Amino acid sequence: MKLGAHMSTSGGLYKAVQRGQSVGCDSIQVFVKSNMQWFGKTPLPSDVAKFAAEWKSSGIQQVFAHTGYLINIAAPESPNRETSLKSLIQEIEFATAYGLPFMVLHPGAHLGSGEAAGIAQAVAGLDEVFEATSSSPVRIALENTAGQGSCLGYKLEHLGEIFSRSKYPERLGICLDTAHFLAAGYDIRTEPGWDKAIKTIAGLAGIKNLLAFHLNDSKTDLGSRVDRHAHIGEGMIGKEGFRHIVQDPRFLNHPGCLETPKSEDLHEDVENLEVLRNLCGSALVKPKVKARRIAPTAPKAARTAKHSKPKSS
Repeated sequence: MKLGAHMSTSGGLYKAVQRGQSVGCDSIQVFVKSNMQWFGKTPLPSDVAKFAAEWKSSGIQQVFAHTGYLINIAAPESPNRETSLKSLIQEIEFATAYGLPFMVLHPGAHLGSGEAAGIAQAVAGLDEVFEATSSSPVRIALENTAGQGSCLGYKLEHLGEIFSRSKYPERLGICLDTAHFLAAGYDIRTEPGWDKAIKTIAGLAGIKNLLAFHLNDSKTDLGSRVDRHAHIGEGMIGKEGFRHIVQDPRFLNHPGCLETPKSEDLHEDVENLEVLRNLCGSALVKPKVKARRIAPTAPKAARTAKHSKPKSS
């Protein structure tokens, strides 16, 4: 996999590229605006140009985005749901401006209306958003979830149903989170368990639509339905539980990004990436990179059609 991590965009989106490069990332995930605000400022052409130049000159091969945490497309009709759709439309517009291929989105929570009603709302909401952004190539990669509260997506069938009912399945994709998998009850710690889960989602949405991975260990055990990320090898998946995942030949060109807790100097990312690369095999281990502080980052990481960095003209 093209290993990397979620990176803070404090100081500008181009700073996320610098941070990712400083710890040896091949791929990074970013927010296109504050993840805890409904709306943000439209990127200036100078912002877009600076990001594009930084990405082009970096060693970062793939950059994709994660949507803000306030968005809930599965909620019953309400002002918050309407604001969620408007917020998602804006984020797609921002991702389009920056040239990002897709955005990871949680399928939402039904808030007591029931899973069937929540899925129907998610499908209708996404169709509305895709119609409003019909000129954009940006896709939405639905993420599997741990299943806390009334969250959809802890069953892969939820994601498959959204795919099958959407008017615009070509705008959809899938992002799989390892910690969420385990918490939801999918035992991916063995190669047969991992392969069974991948074959399930492939049958529901098509393996070509599997765009990215979140590589997180889980503080909680199999079937806990509690979403708590741990450093690689320090949770219930365990170091060896990631070996067959990062070595899976089907996903050698897919981004696999960490969303594990981190401090300002990003040394945790360096350590986690070294663990993952050692599991990939010694031939793939990059030289050790000493983390350097570029600018303050969030204390914890937030939460692919294939996409490569811009080619030289």
